[in-house]
Amino acid sequence: MTLISVAEAQARLLDASAAIDDVVTIDLHRADGRMLARDLVSNLTQPPFDASAMDGYALRAQDAPRPGAVLTKIGTSAAGHGFDGTIGPGETVRIFTGAPMPQGADAILIQEDAEVVDDQRIRTTFPVRPGQHVRPLGQDFALGEPALRAGMALDFARLTLAAAMNHPSVDVYRRPLVAILATGDELQRPGSILGPHQIVGSNSFGIAALARENGADILDLGIVGDDREAIAAAVGKASAARADILVTLGGASVGDHDLVQSVLIGCGMRLDFWKIAMRPGKPLMVGGLGAMRVLGLPGNPVSSMVCGLLFLEPLLRRLTRQPPLSRERMAVTATTLEPNDRRQNYLRARLTRDGDGRLVAESYGKQDSSMMKIFANSDCLIIRPADSGELSAGSPCPVLLLRPSND
Repeated sequence: MTLISVAEAQARLLDASAAIDDVVTIDLHRADGRMLARDLVSNLTQPPFDASAMDGYALRAQDAPRPGAVLTKIGTSAAGHGFDGTIGPGETVRIFTGAPMPQGADAILIQEDAEVVDDQRIRTTFPVRPGQHVRPLGQDFALGEPALRAGMALDFARLTLAAAMNHPSVDVYRRPLVAILATGDELQRPGSILGPHQIVGSNSFGIAALARENGADILDLGIVGDDREAIAAAVGKASAARADILVTLGGASVGDHDLVQSVLIGCGMRLDFWKIAMRPGKPLMVGGLGAMRVLGLPGNPVSSMVCGLLFLEPLLRRLTRQPPLSRERMAVTATTLEPNDRRQNYLRARLTRDGDGRLVAESYGKQDSSMMKIFANSDCLIIRPADSGELSAGSPCPVLLLRPSND
């Protein structure tokens, strides 16, 4: 199978994928970040009555058109404890924010504009107009109003509105389930006592975090050695759990110890494509096993993370109906970059800004795909297109932000 470009691989992956249609009902406390599956209609009218927007005095505006009116206080209206009587000519009721307007009142005189004459009377020091500082019935939303629409992501503001509309739960689209399988005789879990030829398997933690950040639930299949039966059993667990995506880490190539691809094909996987014209990450594999998408990521940690950003993230955002995450920006290179070969290259780099406010990307000297410390300390990846010539210092270059929120 010949090398294909990153852009073609991304397009083929996404074109073959559709958003998840399954709907689940969940408690409002667990709905942060979820995608609303149906319009949310208000169960009440808010406010449910004409209410005061300020602390002060409820009155008839016609009784205080000019400063100096003296009014008699006949009661109090507080939130949760309204005044049951009716305000007549020359009367007022002490009122607090959110409290219902008494019958007969049509305005609020804020307490700063009232002068206390005695225990029963106040004098106005400011003119009053009808409707002043009053929140009318239904000003926010009305019973039966679809105030939140299907397809909206439920953030802090929308969750507050959902609660105010008297909804204890919401209908949202099911999260995709991502099964993660790491393979290799040399791999051990963090905290293990390592043998002389063993290393810590770290990739699954980064891939799981990336998947969760993009709206997925995780099924950790652990670490499996280079054993066909063990790999097939793990794949069976992913299928039985009805995982939407199976991510394998390592073993996707065709070396003597690279068994994942052949085992998956033996399990019935259709191989969509394999080998991408990119560095790091060339041996990426994409396929399907029944309804489950299969992403075979390289074993080298940096290769795995870069492929996760380029392929797993956009796939998850397609499945969860989220807009594509825009990580690409334009910067200028701090140093001269060598010509590139036929593979699109992703160079780990630091970002700063120059005196003109431009992003400046400085590539690390070492780019070995096993070096995670450099990746963790990088701000971006400089994108070097395939077959591009030397790029002199100060030249424009596209970069892929590792942390878009810090742009």
